[in-house]
Amino acid sequence: MSQKNSENSKNSADQLHVMRHSMAHIMAAALQQLYPGAKFGVGPVIDNGFYYDVDIDATLSTEDLAKITKKMQEIINQKLPFERQEVDLDEAIELFKQADQDYKVELLNDLKRHGTTVAKDIDREQLGVESAEKVTTVSLYKTGDFLDLCRGPHLEDTGKAGVFKLTRVSGAYWRGDEKNPQLQRIYGVAFADKAALNTYLEQLAEAEKRDHRKLGKQLDIFEQSEIVGAGLPMFTPKGTAMINAMMNFVRDINIPDGFEEVRTGHVTRTELYDISGHSAKFGDDLFVVEAGDDKLALKPMNCPHHAQLYGRSLHSYRDLPIKYSEFTTLHRNEIKGALGGLTRVRALTMDDAHAFIRPDQIEQEVGSLVKQVDRVMSTYGLDYHMRLSLRDPGEPDAYLGGTEIWDKAESLLRQLADKNNLDYHEVEGEAAFYGPKMDFMAVDALGREWQVSTIQLDFNMPARFELSYINEKGEKERPVMIHRALNGSFERMLGVLIEHYGGNLPTWLAPEQVRLITVNDSDAIVNKAQDWRKQLKAAGIRAELDLSSESVGKKIRASSLMKVPYTIVVGEKEVEGGDVSPRIRADLGDKEVSLSFNEFISKLQAEINERSQGSTL
Repeated sequence: MSQKNSENSKNSADQLHVMRHSMAHIMAAALQQLYPGAKFGVGPVIDNGFYYDVDIDATLSTEDLAKITKKMQEIINQKLPFERQEVDLDEAIELFKQADQDYKVELLNDLKRHGTTVAKDIDREQLGVESAEKVTTVSLYKTGDFLDLCRGPHLEDTGKAGVFKLTRVSGAYWRGDEKNPQLQRIYGVAFADKAALNTYLEQLAEAEKRDHRKLGKQLDIFEQSEIVGAGLPMFTPKGTAMINAMMNFVRDINIPDGFEEVRTGHVTRTELYDISGHSAKFGDDLFVVEAGDDKLALKPMNCPHHAQLYGRSLHSYRDLPIKYSEFTTLHRNEIKGALGGLTRVRALTMDDAHAFIRPDQIEQEVGSLVKQVDRVMSTYGLDYHMRLSLRDPGEPDAYLGGTEIWDKAESLLRQLADKNNLDYHEVEGEAAFYGPKMDFMAVDALGREWQVSTIQLDFNMPARFELSYINEKGEKERPVMIHRALNGSFERMLGVLIEHYGGNLPTWLAPEQVRLITVNDSDAIVNKAQDWRKQLKAAGIRAELDLSSESVGKKIRASSLMKVPYTIVVGEKEVEGGDVSPRIRADLGDKEVSLSFNEFISKLQAEINERSQGSTL
C-alpha cells in the first residue's frame, strides 16, 4: 500500500471511530429519555460499531430496539452539538453523584485513587483522561441533556452521525466481574453511508449461516452441555477425528524441525506460576484448588513446565536448540459471558511449543517458525497478516523485566519481521507479559480477522527459572526462550475453519469423508456396501453407511446436507462390476467419475495425505 493510500485508510478509520463513538453517546441519550433513572456503565467503539452498558428496571428485548432506534433518529435529526467540558476530578464526582450515576462515580473514584491503572478493564477513552499516574481533571461531553465521562473526540453535532442499526441485547457484568451487577448491553453497527451498512448486514447474514455452533451441531462435530459447563465443549468421534488430523499435521511440521513431543500433567502447584510470574500477571485466569497442604492450579499454559524439563540437566551450547512440543488440554477461567462456541473456551488444546536457543540462533529460529506459520495458513486456505504485539509503555508494571530487555526484544522482532518480508502493523498493549509477539491474524472468507498463530520472544522466563547452558568459553550463559503456537488452539482454529468454509471442509479435514448409500436392502447390496466401508476405514478414511429405507434421492440429499465430500451409491451395477461412480461435492469439482474401488481408495488417500483443498479424482 502506498504512503498516501495508507494515510487515507487511516484517516477513514479514524473518522469511523469518532462517528461510532458519537453514536454510542446518541444511543445513551436516547435511553436516558426513554428510561428516566437509567444508570450507565461504558459505551466503547468495537469492530464495525459500538455498544453501551445500561442498568434499567425494564428487561430489554429485540422488540425494544425499534423504539430506541426511533428516539436515536430524532436526536440525530436535531443536530445537537457535542459539547466538551474540562472539569476538576472532584467536581466531576459530585456531578455524577447528583445525577445518581453510580458506575461513573465508581470509575472516577478509582481514577482518584489509582490514576489510569484503573484502565486495565476500561478503555481510557471512556475515562475522560489521557494516560497519567495522577489524575486531577477529566473531560465530559454533553449531548442535549445527556452528560458523559469521555475523553473524546466526537463529531461536531449529532446530524453528522451517519447510518446505524441496533443489532442485539445481551447481559454483561459490570467491569467483567461476575460478582458485580449484571447490566444490559445494547449493540449497534454504524457506517458512513447506507451502502456500506447494507454490505455489512449482508455479511452478517452470511456469517449467521456459517456459524460454527450451528454447523458443529448439524455436522455432529461437537456438543455443549449445561450440566458439563460453559466453555467446555465435548467432541464427538467425528470432531475428535478432525482434531487428530490437525494434530498430525502439526506433528508433520514439528518433527523435521527438531521439536520433540513431551507430556505434562493437568494440575500443578501454584508455586510454579509464582516463579514464572503467571500468578501475579495471570492470576484471575487460574482455576485454583486445594489438596491437603498443597495449593494447586489447573494448568493454563505449558511454558513453565517446559522450562522445568529443560532445566533437568546441564546443557552444552552444542545441544541447543532444544525444542519441546505438547498437545495437553489447558484450562483458563474465562468470564462466562465472554465464552462462545469453540472460539472462546475454558478448556483449550494448544499446539504449544517452546524452543530454548542461543542468542545467535534467534534469527534462524524465528525465520523457520515464520515458514511454519505460512505452511499452516496456506494449507488451511487462509489469507493472513501479522500484528507486532508490543508492551504498553504507559503500564510498565504489567510486564516482567526492565526497559532494556524489552527494547532489545521488540527491536529484534521488528527487524526479523522486516527480514522475513511480513505484512504487519504494530499494536501497543498486546504483548505477553514476558515478551513481545508476532501474532498472525487469519482472514476468513468474510474478511473477518482471527488471532491464531503466534511467535513470542522471551528473555525473562529463562532468568526467572535460572536456566543456563555452558557456552564455548566454558561459562554459564542464559538461553533465550521462544514460545510458538501454529493453530493457537485447535478448538479456536476448528471454529474458524468451519465458518471459513461454511462447513464444506477440505476432504482431509471433513468430519465424514465418504458416505455409502444403498439403493435397497438386498443382501448382496448391503454386503457389498459393508465390505467397502470396512475397506475404507482400514485405509484410514472416515466413511459412513446409510442403510435407511429412505429413497436414494433423499439419502443423497442427506449426504449433501452433511457436506460429505464423496457420496457413493451402491446398487446392482456396483455389486456386479466392482467399479464406483462417486458424486463429488460441488466445491471440490461437482462431477461424477467412474473408477475401480481400489483406485478410488488410492486417489482419496493421496488427496488426504497431500491435504489438498480440491479433488484428486
